[in-house]
Amino acid sequence: MTPTPATPLASRLAWPLAGVVAMSLLLSAGPAAAQMYKWVDGSGVTHYSDAPPPPSAPLNTRVEIKSFTSGPQVELPAQLATAMRYRPVTLYSTSPCDICDQARVMLRARGIPYTEKTVNTAEDHAALKQAGSNGQLPLLLVGRTKQIGYEQNSWDVLLSDAGYPMDNLLPSGYRQPAPVPAAPPPQSSAGEQAAVAAKAAADEAARLKKLPPLNATPDFQF
Repeated sequence: MTPTPATPLASRLAWPLAGVVAMSLLLSAGPAAAQMYKWVDGSGVTHYSDAPPPPSAPLNTRVEIKSFTSGPQVELPAQLATAMRYRPVTLYSTSPCDICDQARVMLRARGIPYTEKTVNTAEDHAALKQAGSNGQLPLLLVGRTKQIGYEQNSWDVLLSDAGYPMDNLLPSGYRQPAPVPAAPPPQSSAGEQAAVAAKAAADEAARLKKLPPLNATPDFQF
């Protein structure tokens, strides 16, 4: 999702709308968890995204994180929950990709909660490069630190430095979120949805107008 600027009014409205959209997507996908990030860039523009600020953002950027969960909630151990909150893990992958599969197996074996973004379209590749990759996969983001390509020792060090435990502490009931495209298709705006609803109502009214009255004789015609 590409971060989008918000006006002061939009800033007050966008966060609840982002929560509604995120929650509806999660409910349709079954038990899952996701996070939304709110941050302000150097120009004072507020951004909402499902990914942390890009590496180009200032190091002192203040980030607010909202978590959305559907299905049964599973409480994570304190060390894991803290690392996940402040240094969330995002995996960019594609398919088929053997090295991406190895990376995914490694994260799951170590018990790392992560968000997976798939790269298949030109828009996905653009999002991948914006996230900090040179086009190579997999890409691992741990907070605002990145690792291009998979090398287990390097990934282990990166995750440990971020506070993730070496041992798998994930509860048995935890379920990883389903992968999502790196560049999800754009959502229809509220205005577009209202226009579609208005057209549907007008079409239905026109259809009903053409129907004969309930008490009309068989040979009744308009």
